[in-house]
Amino acid sequence: MSSWRECKLGDVAEITSSKRIFYSEYVPSGIPFWRSKEVIEKFNRKNISTDLFISNEKYQEIKAKFGVPQQNDILLTSVGTLGIPYLVQNDEKFYFKDGNLTWIKNINDELLSPLFLYKWLASSVGKESLREITIGSTQEALTIAGLKTLELLLPPLEEQKAIAEVLSSLDDKIDLLHRQNQTLESLAGTLFRQWFIEEAKEEWEEQSLFDAIVLVGGGTPKTTVVEYWDGSIGWLAGGDISAHHKSFIQKTEKTITDQGLSNSSAKLLPKYATVISARGTVGKYCLLANPMAFSQSNYGVLPKFNNCYFFTYLLIAHSVEELQAAAYGSVFDTITTKTFQEHSILLPSEQLIQDFEKEIESFFIKIESNTQQIQTLENLRDSLLPKLLSGEVRVKI
Repeated sequence: MSSWRECKLGDVAEITSSKRIFYSEYVPSGIPFWRSKEVIEKFNRKNISTDLFISNEKYQEIKAKFGVPQQNDILLTSVGTLGIPYLVQNDEKFYFKDGNLTWIKNINDELLSPLFLYKWLASSVGKESLREITIGSTQEALTIAGLKTLELLLPPLEEQKAIAEVLSSLDDKIDLLHRQNQTLESLAGTLFRQWFIEEAKEEWEEQSLFDAIVLVGGGTPKTTVVEYWDGSIGWLAGGDISAHHKSFIQKTEKTITDQGLSNSSAKLLPKYATVISARGTVGKYCLLANPMAFSQSNYGVLPKFNNCYFFTYLLIAHSVEELQAAAYGSVFDTITTKTFQEHSILLPSEQLIQDFEKEIESFFIKIESNTQQIQTLENLRDSLLPKLLSGEVRVKI
């Protein structure tokens, strides 16, 4: 590692922010205006949900006077959820909010590969270094001054590129599997709409969503009893469901013991059950890859029709917008059993539902297999990453 060199980020890149955009300058459509939310969505491979825009005229004015993000620049979330990076692509036109995001540009690519820097910032090594320069106790933040002092240990440029290539190959495979899952779920949803909405028959029975599923309430073991926690049973909170919205969930942040399960109102749901968030950020839902319990802020959803887990999941997915619209609450939105009871649907015979389940089962089995591969690849990447970036493991050039 004698050829590796230490430097400060401010010595190899310009660190700045955007020019302030005022509320009066927002327009209904135009050039996307990003906050931390959009960068986090990009980082997590989510469809971006921009709802703020500036005019093209304003964008061109800023571009001419001050510049705008270019390919290989990096944006870094600097308030709230800290240290999430985004490497700007070559065909993107957007501007961003000052304060929320820090702009790393004019990277000296003779000393530092932008892709290597992006991978470093996203790694556990980079995150630990960012924590050391974080300021604030009430609201933590990363500052431009602090980021300029951020210390990097840089291998030779060619080795940086080789390390980034290794990590990118893993990320590319992960991205491919995510895209396959999105396509498979979209196809399953299209078939659901075709079978049960577009080709619905007048003679089908109208009933409430509540009567078409089995709704299960959750619970939380006493947090003061240590014997109830850190066991082998996954326990879903709202954050787990949001993080795995519209996908399989394999593991949870918190776990409970058999004793915790039996001494609380928590219930164990089987594999392939659906769980939907019912308070706060309502209407997030996911499929269980393993038996799990869940909190009282969510509902478990089991099939009314024998083993039709995937039909039930798609029924919830199809109904979720109306459930969200009907949610109420003075402080937090809430979905109750009444919300399910007041939502009406048309259902055919059980035989047709069983036939549909057979038709789509292979889609979800493939999604589950892909999700397991994603987890394996992410574990490999996350264990390899700090070793590569610290020099513990070297790549051949």
